[in-house]
Amino acid sequence: MAHNPHAPQPGPEGTSDPAGSTQMFRAFVDEGEPQRRAQPAATSSGPRVGVIAAVVAVVVVLGAVAWLALG
Repeated sequence: MAHNPHAPQPGPEGTSDPAGSTQMFRAFVDEGEPQRRAQPAATSSGPRVGVIAAVVAVVVVLGAVAWLALG
C-alpha cells in the first residue's frame, strides 16, 4: 500500500479521526477558492423606482376614471 502523509492517522484507540479529515477537506476547499469581491450595496433601486411609478400611475388613472364615471 502506498504511503500517504495526508491521510488521517489512527488515534490511540486505533480508529481514524473524522474531524481531521473534515479539517483537511475544508483547508483544501478554502485553498482553491478565489478571493471574493465585495458586492455593491443596493444597486437595484432602478427597477424598484419604475414599479412604484407604475403603481402611482395606475392609481391616478383609476381615480380619474372613477371621478369621470361618478361626476
